[in-house]
Amino acid sequence: MALQRLRTRLLLVSTVAYCCLATVSNSTPDLVHSAAAIENWIINIRRELHMYPELMFHEEKTSAKIRSILDSLKISYQYPVAKTGIVATIGSGAPVVALRSDIDALPILEETGFEFSSKSTGVMHACGHDAHMSMLLGAARMLKERESSLQGTVKLLFQPAEEGGAGGDVMVKEGALEGVDAAFGLHVWPTLPTGVVGTRPGTIMAGSLVFKATFAGAGGHAAMPHLTRDPVVAASSTVVSLQSLVGRNVSPFSSAVVSVTRVWTEEEGSIGAWNVIPHVAHIGGTVRATTDEDMTYLKARIEEIVDSQAKAMGCEGSVDWMLDHHPYYPPVVNDKDAASFVSSVASKVFGADMVDPNVEATMAGEDFAFIARKVQSAFTFLGIRNETAGSVHGLHTAKFTMDESALKKGAALHAILATEFLRNKGLGLSTGGRRDEL
Repeated sequence: MALQRLRTRLLLVSTVAYCCLATVSNSTPDLVHSAAAIENWIINIRRELHMYPELMFHEEKTSAKIRSILDSLKISYQYPVAKTGIVATIGSGAPVVALRSDIDALPILEETGFEFSSKSTGVMHACGHDAHMSMLLGAARMLKERESSLQGTVKLLFQPAEEGGAGGDVMVKEGALEGVDAAFGLHVWPTLPTGVVGTRPGTIMAGSLVFKATFAGAGGHAAMPHLTRDPVVAASSTVVSLQSLVGRNVSPFSSAVVSVTRVWTEEEGSIGAWNVIPHVAHIGGTVRATTDEDMTYLKARIEEIVDSQAKAMGCEGSVDWMLDHHPYYPPVVNDKDAASFVSSVASKVFGADMVDPNVEATMAGEDFAFIARKVQSAFTFLGIRNETAGSVHGLHTAKFTMDESALKKGAALHAILATEFLRNKGLGLSTGGRRDEL
């Protein structure tokens, strides 16, 4: 296994070195031109997918649409993977590279006003997954047209349930990465100018958890609080205590976030009488950290704080990490050679001024982390910010939109990363690089 891992790393290192020392292949400009030629096709797919968003693990229509396009392109695929996911294959032999797109949407009521706005009330592609799918399908079309010249295999991962369901983990466990040497993923990014490609070695996105803390007391008339054990006070005290948790428990050289985003009493959404102290109060929120160690420590400290603040008010406190519905997402850690490969290729194709090789990391979470823990990988941001096009709103907002002129660039980048990686097959190194055994 040690020799196998070494061979896989040498394959990627050699690919990086090759790209740094030589020009990219002659087919690269052709792929850029081809992506521009099918731009309208890509945009139309994105808009159709945008109109019919579906929530995690319920992406049946979305998956069917993807499969119909793959069928029309005569691309073979495995389905189902992770319930609604798809693993398509182009080419054959070693090495093997994977390109990934997520496919699920968010429970958000869209407010963009576009003609192609969501037709599913309360569900919206507010994180750009419609763009991710259309870009990968664009790459699939171009790669299929060049299948006879591919020097290896490209796997296309259409992954469900990124928005909380850890679909990436499920796909890995079901063998989607079997035999894969390296993987690449793109995410549209509204803080980068349109067309800018941003990645970085090491941690690019944080690990994430969600929590719900419950405080059980003894309610009663608000005019006689001395006869109650007030869970609202216990919850409020906990919220205040959590504000200093990161600053006094995590090294200043590390990054972490604890945000309380919900406070409610009794059943969520209910409104009791104004003059009644409730029996139960809840708070909820999210925890972010850039290492597993910090996340483990913060979890323990949150449980301690909830328990102690509850006891101080005569209440009982407990924390539900809701792992059944919102599994832990580890940090997304880019392999340094894979990240260098992306930056090098993108610089030669699009120009160094359009590439940020050390883009600012974010405390947002992503289940591409599970892929990155399995094989050498790089996750990359593709800028979509364009004030003229109205592409200024943040991810996960009701007015999120994107500059669609970035789609052709994303499709080209997917295809170029795959072909440039594969054309080093002549090195004669084995496949199947694994990260979980390092």
